[in-house]
Amino acid sequence: MAIHFREDLENAIKRDPAARSRLEVLLVYPGVHAVWGYRWANFLWRHHFKLAARIHMAWVRSVTGIEIHPGATIGRRFFIDHGMGVVIGETSEIGDDVLMYHDVTLGAREFSHEKRHPTIGNRVILGAGARIIGDIKVHDDAVVPTNATIVKDHAAKSKANYYSI
Repeated sequence: MAIHFREDLENAIKRDPAARSRLEVLLVYPGVHAVWGYRWANFLWRHHFKLAARIHMAWVRSVTGIEIHPGATIGRRFFIDHGMGVVIGETSEIGDDVLMYHDVTLGAREFSHEKRHPTIGNRVILGAGARIIGDIKVHDDAVVPTNATIVKDHAAKSKANYYSI
């Protein structure tokens, strides 16, 4: 798990041109803090300390404004830039090297104990205000535009794999 902390710091420096130092990211980047909080809560969740995981993430949400369910699956080098208002549901799956901007929702369309949240591929960019709703797939290398609402799978349309709203 320690390797992810270093990777997350380096990734924030790489992804955000406003990041001046690792110390700055360590101290004042709520997106990084939320991901670190999630990583601990997910460990607790997977080891059947579910209430402790939920309590921890409730505290993280109150501090960062970012809500990540501890049951979600998040890959390496995930970066949330300006994260206020982000919501990531329990059965969401996020690949590696994903960049997410503020006010993004990975939500459900139905009440079920089965998979009900989106699966986000690798190297995806989720624009500010994007809503990806339901058990759908956002393909590798996709760019979901600002304020887009995605409610069904989309086939790859081009190398850039842009989604329309």
